[in-house]
Amino acid sequence: MTAVPTLEGGHDAIAAQPSSLSAEDVSAWFGTNKVLERVSLEMPSGEVTALIGPSGCGKSTFLRILNRMHELVPGARMAGSVWLADEDIYDPDVKVTEMRLRIGMVFQKPNPFPAMTVYENVVAGLKLSGMKLKTRDKHEVVQSCLMRAGLWNEVRNRLGDSGGALSGGQQQRLCIARALAVSPRVLLMDEPCSALDPTSTRRIEETIAEISNDVTVVIVTHNMQQAQRVSHGCAFFLAAEGEPGRIVESGPTERIFNEPEDPRTLDYVAGRFG
Repeated sequence: MTAVPTLEGGHDAIAAQPSSLSAEDVSAWFGTNKVLERVSLEMPSGEVTALIGPSGCGKSTFLRILNRMHELVPGARMAGSVWLADEDIYDPDVKVTEMRLRIGMVFQKPNPFPAMTVYENVVAGLKLSGMKLKTRDKHEVVQSCLMRAGLWNEVRNRLGDSGGALSGGQQQRLCIARALAVSPRVLLMDEPCSALDPTSTRRIEETIAEISNDVTVVIVTHNMQQAQRVSHGCAFFLAAEGEPGRIVESGPTERIFNEPEDPRTLDYVAGRFG
């Protein structure tokens, strides 16, 4: 077990600075199959943007394009541009590994490193990124990130336990803490609560509300109530049969749910299909 001193009180890890994210005319293919058609979306700094729409309309593909994970799929390609503040993340001079530190990702299924302790999971990103911190600074990063992820009180005496020994909801919050440790500007979340119980879901939603003060969040969710609870803005994706996905409508969450401009949006958020 990893020996970790107990630190009391609040500790600021590496100060995070949220950045805006914007997509311009993004199209995507898997081989010859076009899955996204000219998607443009502004994701404001320090806000939560929810991507909603039925399965198969390209939401997760779009999310993965936002930190260049789409290109890892054999035969996948994209057109258009994605900007982190004023930087084109697809510029040939941009180092992909460094960019992914600034645009983190939390996946649908919790994926802590099972051979690592809770403590080691949180600092894993620091090690991979080459960041070198003194031992006490590492302790403060671990406590700060676990607190921000709403997990500290539950694991403060279990930091030397395997990350895989935690419950599913705790594992997901551990993954959030791990992502926060490298101080990303943006955090992408692909249905982070879909496999969790209501209590774990509530805690992760509380975490999203907490971290959105210092990191921009983009979340894919099929839960309309969740989208209403956690997001400032929404983008509604839809794909007609045999057609690539498109954004039908985007804007402030309150307007999308209460006064949408497109009748298809109203039908979807009202639960008439999807």
